[in-house]
Amino acid sequence: MVSKDLLEILRCPYCVSGETRKPGPDPGRLELVHDCWLVCQEPDCGRKYPIRDDIPVMLIEEGDKWINVAVEDLPVPPPSE
Repeated sequence: MVSKDLLEILRCPYCVSGETRKPGPDPGRLELVHDCWLVCQEPDCGRKYPIRDDIPVMLIEEGDKWINVAVEDLPVPPPSE
């Protein structure tokens, strides 16, 4: 299980970096879903990051794979790669 403290500081890497940074004081907030996914809360993002072996996989490429998958359709647990 990912600690609450870690969840407070993790952000969607796509939404906080360089040219793709979203406006506002705290972009890219993530919500824990199914205890094994971090879902970006930016309305136009849709990236979802799996948590494997209690480690969030915070790679933009990983989040990109799940953009078109609805939250309710995310596999639990996330597939290991």
